[in-house]
Amino acid sequence: MNASAIRSPLLIAGGLCALGVAWIGPLPRAAEGAFTAHMAMHMLNVAIAAPLLALGVAGTRLDPAPAAPWLFAVIPASVAELLIVWAWHAPAPHHLARTATWGLVAEQGTFLLSGLWVWLSAFGGRTDRGVRDRGRSAAGVIGLLLTSMHMTLLGALLALAPRAVYPHHDGFVLFGWGRLTALQDQHLGGAVMLVIGGAAYLTGGLALSADLLKTPPEPDG
Repeated sequence: MNASAIRSPLLIAGGLCALGVAWIGPLPRAAEGAFTAHMAMHMLNVAIAAPLLALGVAGTRLDPAPAAPWLFAVIPASVAELLIVWAWHAPAPHHLARTATWGLVAEQGTFLLSGLWVWLSAFGGRTDRGVRDRGRSAAGVIGLLLTSMHMTLLGALLALAPRAVYPHHDGFVLFGWGRLTALQDQHLGGAVMLVIGGAAYLTGGLALSADLLKTPPEPDG
């Protein structure tokens, strides 16, 4: 058994565990009143579960990119994720997701699906010799770095905002630090997005860049 045959199930198992923590644990209930819990759930979906699942599937017979390359185009996927993420962080949709179960499922579900779309578009797709397509990898670098930039920007805006953007949050008790106000909660949640979201997509883009540098172009014919 080769290394990839062992690695894929482990990556998929890790992604499923991350989904379990996000969806089955205390985070969905905590996200009703704590912005940081919402952001932790968001990052588990898009920055941990999605890349692990996509990397576990990429290059296997479960990889959907070779069968529908037009659908798994990296740049459109990254732009779609940008629109989805920023739309759900507008005050009104964000409030809906905190106060209605179907809103939470719609919010976090679209986060997860858009994250899977981006990561599969970037890392999926192989030639008939099992080598990742260089054009797709190059587009993946752009798409992942674009996503890293917009997540870093949104995280920074939330972390540095002088007032609470989401007044319906009431803060929460942080172990060892006492109770956080709504603004402190927002600042902490923004920092979580900035660090985890920005770093995950930046790492993916750098990994594809390194792959491009070390993989020689395929000969014509």
